[in-house]
Amino acid sequence: MTARDHLDRVAVVIPLKRVAHAKQRLRDAGTADVDDLVLRLARGVIEAARPRTIVVVTEDDDVAAFASSLDLETLRTSARSLSGAVQDAYGALGARFARLTIVHADLATPQGIGEFAPSSSVTLVADHHGRGTTVLSLVTGLDFHFAYGPDSLARHVREARRLLVDYSVLTDSPWSYDVDERSDLDMVDSLDATRGGPKTPSRGTSPKRRTTS
Repeated sequence: MTARDHLDRVAVVIPLKRVAHAKQRLRDAGTADVDDLVLRLARGVIEAARPRTIVVVTEDDDVAAFASSLDLETLRTSARSLSGAVQDAYGALGARFARLTIVHADLATPQGIGEFAPSSSVTLVADHHGRGTTVLSLVTGLDFHFAYGPDSLARHVREARRLLVDYSVLTDSPWSYDVDERSDLDMVDSLDATRGGPKTPSRGTSPKRRTTS
């Protein structure tokens, strides 16, 4: 394999924090077996991401051991926020991969994520509320500032515009559904788990000057 062939590869990055600290809203609502749910959802995302190279980003020894048991690469971070953890991964992996696809570990229907091959420099999958970002795929080498949390979709779109790169926002995708609250569990039961891949793209394009470092 040449250096160019290696650079052309795509990695799927899955941030996963300490299981006991995950899904606090579900815990507060009295949901049973949240730890098991967290790991079950993560396994589903991991299986769907194959055969891509998968890197689990975490600050936790137990999560690192979980990833190792599945023969996955682990990137350790000291960041306390999702944005910080993803920023660390983007910086650390940029020399090895031409594109990273950051995927939430709690997607309800992750099927097809391993075949995802967007053409835009930055591609965002909106959550089912139309405000969050459940999947973010972008080329490496950009001065991209990750900004997860409330209204992250709008902030990530602004980042793409600031960098003057082409971008796409995908809506009505099965990857729009993550599991955070009790109502999400009810919704998951009604979804067709055989659906895969993003649908109904709405495209926003800024000048197609690709910025790299």
